[in-house]
Amino acid sequence: MINPDILNGIKDRFAEITREMSDPDVATDPKKMAELGREHTTLKEVVRHVDAYVGQVEEIRDLKEMVQTETDPELKEMAEMELDELQTSLPGLEEELRLMLIPKNPEDTKDAIIEIRAGTGGDEAALFAGDLFRLYSRVAEKKGWKIDLMESSAGTQGGFKEVIFGISGPDAFGTMKYESGVHRVQRVPATESSGRIHTSAATVAVLPEAEEVDVDIHPNDLKIDVYRSSGPGGQSVNTTDSAVRITHIPTGTVVTCQDEKSQHKNKDKALRVLRSRLYEAKLAEIESERSEARRSQVSTGDRSAKIRTYNWPQGRVTDHRLEGDEKNHALEKVMNGELDDILKALRTAENADRLAAMNSD
Repeated sequence: MINPDILNGIKDRFAEITREMSDPDVATDPKKMAELGREHTTLKEVVRHVDAYVGQVEEIRDLKEMVQTETDPELKEMAEMELDELQTSLPGLEEELRLMLIPKNPEDTKDAIIEIRAGTGGDEAALFAGDLFRLYSRVAEKKGWKIDLMESSAGTQGGFKEVIFGISGPDAFGTMKYESGVHRVQRVPATESSGRIHTSAATVAVLPEAEEVDVDIHPNDLKIDVYRSSGPGGQSVNTTDSAVRITHIPTGTVVTCQDEKSQHKNKDKALRVLRSRLYEAKLAEIESERSEARRSQVSTGDRSAKIRTYNWPQGRVTDHRLEGDEKNHALEKVMNGELDDILKALRTAENADRLAAMNSD
């Protein structure tokens, strides 16, 4: 049984946030409103589960009393059957709620910026990077998320040497963060005449999209260059200075964007990527200061870690962070954007580690 004081405290906090967000003074503070908005979104779902759990506990209590006092045999039998059903389902509901009570990473509710880069494997790696882009596009489509292409560099045989895009939608970063790392593919490349299986790789980085209130970028810290676009891009290519390169002088971070015909739009997209990279660096610095015991054993952000292998000849995708039946999945389904089973297993593993860390404190 979950402590009622904890559940009441959650509902009280949700009511308090709702009141704060309607305060005119808070409404004029963008940073405060953003913080409260994220917490409100998270707690709204938790409160719904709290109400369902508390309602079922109270119903069980009433049915127990009815079974003890009811004199009508038929009504008593109906109460016993319903009581048995509710008592059977209560542990699952309680476990689900316990996992929801684990403090959520505040970044999880943000939109995401995903960077895919071809790794070892030459042209085949670029083709695989293109496959990953299509995979994530299908995931976004299934979830009703919006995709915004920011920067791309095409491979000589197709695919991408690099592609950067934004995903906007509920819990986009919290869902897609598990994709960060090295993705390996084993298959016969289209350019291979001998039928020999090659192993290639692509790296994926998933960043929480930072809002202006999250990162303070001083205009004097930016060096902005404009130049003519190259490669595919329509009539503006090589005719106008629409491409933008932004250098953040204090960190040396460089971001380019040339996918739009408008210099203004390219600048806005480049700033979004820059802001998110600086925000991720800030988060990484904070994370490095935490004790090892508090770090999740699920690798959610290590880009050097080999996280998954896509084996074409065997029609199998293997996620190396999982074990048992959760480890292997059908290649065709995964490449069609059916990632939910993998992502759910990774989230469950992360929550179990966080719950264990909380209990050890």
